[in-house]
Amino acid sequence: MIKILPTISTTFIALSAICVAVGWYYIRARNQEAHKKWMLVGSLFATIFFIIYVSRTIFVGNTLFGGPDSIKVIYQIFLIFHIVLATVAAVMGIVTLTHAFKKRFAKHKKIGPWTAIIWFATAITGVTVYTLLYLIYPGNTTASMIKVILGF
Repeated sequence: MIKILPTISTTFIALSAICVAVGWYYIRARNQEAHKKWMLVGSLFATIFFIIYVSRTIFVGNTLFGGPDSIKVIYQIFLIFHIVLATVAAVMGIVTLTHAFKKRFAKHKKIGPWTAIIWFATAITGVTVYTLLYLIYPGNTTASMIKVILGF
């Protein structure tokens, strides 16, 4: 069961990005109700991803890179970029949703497209990290978050 959690969590992050794309389509088509529903579902999927990811990190650890040492530094830099991007996207997502729930639509409209673009980049880099860790170079060894991120 534990081995499938990265696949499940990555699926949820990809689904969240798809929902955000569909929600963006609907707001461009001026369908606010459909936009709201798709964005809320996307937020739910992102939250499910986060719960699975944090739970796995706490109880199992993070997976070490199993690829060759010649590209390990590049992977570590990419991973740090993804983590920073994901953190920024999460904060921006919360701010964007807060503006919407408080009916501050001018601010929501201003930050929303940027939030979506950063979320797409986060999802793409997240799926790339998953592909490198579990499909191309499966490490199957777990360690503390600091060791995994910094590579030592």
